[in-house]
Amino acid sequence: MGPHPHIGLQTFTWMIEGTMMHTDSLGSKQLIRPKQVNLMTAGYGISHTEVAPETETQMHAAQLWIALPDAKRNMSPQFDHYPELPVIMQDQIEFTVLVGEFLQTISPVHVHTPLVGVDLTAQTNTKTSIPLNPNFEYAFMALEGIAHIHGHELNADNLIVLEQGLSEIDIQIMQDQRILLIGGERFESEILLWWNFVGRTMDDMQLAREQWMNNDRRFGQILDYAGKRLEAPELPEHMRASK
Repeated sequence: MGPHPHIGLQTFTWMIEGTMMHTDSLGSKQLIRPKQVNLMTAGYGISHTEVAPETETQMHAAQLWIALPDAKRNMSPQFDHYPELPVIMQDQIEFTVLVGEFLQTISPVHVHTPLVGVDLTAQTNTKTSIPLNPNFEYAFMALEGIAHIHGHELNADNLIVLEQGLSEIDIQIMQDQRILLIGGERFESEILLWWNFVGRTMDDMQLAREQWMNNDRRFGQILDYAGKRLEAPELPEHMRASK
């Protein structure tokens, strides 16, 4: 994907299969491999590319967009690479703690709000119960195959969402099947998402779009990319701020 901008978020990339090269306007250049995390904090503004090597034939990754809280959404951009994540076993399930704390194990990945992300891979047909934080909302996503969460089937076509208040949940999963658990506290302020931008007002979105299209220094440059930058789509009429 050619150069494109972000504001107000962190892009969290968990590589499952294949490799991909990240390059950004800070000068970062990092090849990500399976079982590694790239964390790009856009803050006030950054641009980047994500390009697979020409020899790559198959890729699988999960990328999460983490909205920054009000106090951090205009922070300076940065990039971090995490080549190793903690892994724990329970009931023949391999739990990789991607972010936050889970089963008394803490990920080194640095984020700015209370949240958690865990990759669950079954070594055999099994079931287990896992603890939850009652203050968190949670969601389960299937990465490979299917599973049963609290009696509901999880597959590639759905997402299981849990409201706050639960302290434990039952999981049934077959051998080599893989699921992703994410969770966190609710935001107090309203969040707007449009294209690659996270903001709070229509003005945020309109200004960021105009600056990107006008090559404003807010988003920097990626000098070694030979192709064209992505163009921002037109803002929908209802999102255009009044002058």
